[in-house]
Amino acid sequence: MEYRTLGASGTSVSHLALGTMTFGGETDRDGAFEQLDRFVEAGGTLVDTADVYTGGTSEEIIGAWLAARPDEVTDRVVLATKGRFPTSPEPNGLGLSRRHLTRALDASLRRLGVDAVDLYQVHAWDPWTPLEETLQTLDAFVRAGKVHNVGLSNFTGWQLQKAVDLADALGLARPVTLQPQYSLLVREIEWEIVPAAEENGLGLLPWSPLGGGWLSGKYQRDTVPTGASRLGEDPERGMENYAGRNAQQRTWDVVDAVQSVAQARGATMAQVALAWLAAQPAVSSVILGARTTEQLLDNLGSADLELTEEELVRLDEASDPQPADYPYGDKAITQRSRKLTGGR
Repeated sequence: MEYRTLGASGTSVSHLALGTMTFGGETDRDGAFEQLDRFVEAGGTLVDTADVYTGGTSEEIIGAWLAARPDEVTDRVVLATKGRFPTSPEPNGLGLSRRHLTRALDASLRRLGVDAVDLYQVHAWDPWTPLEETLQTLDAFVRAGKVHNVGLSNFTGWQLQKAVDLADALGLARPVTLQPQYSLLVREIEWEIVPAAEENGLGLLPWSPLGGGWLSGKYQRDTVPTGASRLGEDPERGMENYAGRNAQQRTWDVVDAVQSVAQARGATMAQVALAWLAAQPAVSSVILGARTTEQLLDNLGSADLELTEEELVRLDEASDPQPADYPYGDKAITQRSRKLTGGR
């Protein structure tokens, strides 16, 4: 396992993180305990959850595991959670207001059974709450010792930049991470969000690194999935829905390239996809989301896989989202760059 800092902070984390969205739902308590045990045994440290994962059950399971394990095991864990989405049907039961975040954090700490978390992330942008209010609230959490670092999730480039600028201007705790969707199938964040994160020293914590299972090779062209998989149970699920991605030739170009590299290296497709993502600029830790311990162990195998420059280029070319000329294409990039020569 490799270790990196959480962005510009002094906190170090494993370059693979354990995502726990399945805990209490697709993964029962015993399975969750086993995943946590095996993750830490493999050298993993960053455990990521959220207050809305299975209605708070994910945090409760992690809290029970922390209480059941000795200090020499739990002291390794860098614990991250999030707040913003609905935790009650009341009008103030969601958002990034001081009222909601204060209650949400306190409830998360109770479920986790800890006095503080290492990283508290706002789960998404809130158009109704002034950003100053949110940042002041996060800063108060840090000053109170309830939170060690603060982060963002699902922010766009301009939202990220505004948050950092306001924090700096007001002398508040600065975000150190951004948790975006990022994979070989979802690279559009490289146009604005990744440069903004790099410019401001934010480490990326990519979620859905396997594109909802697409990059593991479990889905076939023009065959609607069935059985015990996320799309097998719900082919129309979210952004990774089968019909939408199956219709894109780029999807299958990427899958074919990952499969080819995997076969040549004697690795699984998931390991190749994860190794590619871990090698991208600004990535602090890649969040693994496994239903089973077997899936987790396979994913952890990517820690031993270092792709060659040729393999990285091959995967880059197959997954290039090919932006239009403006504002992200080659012609527009030329407008924003210049050589140190004369005017002609």
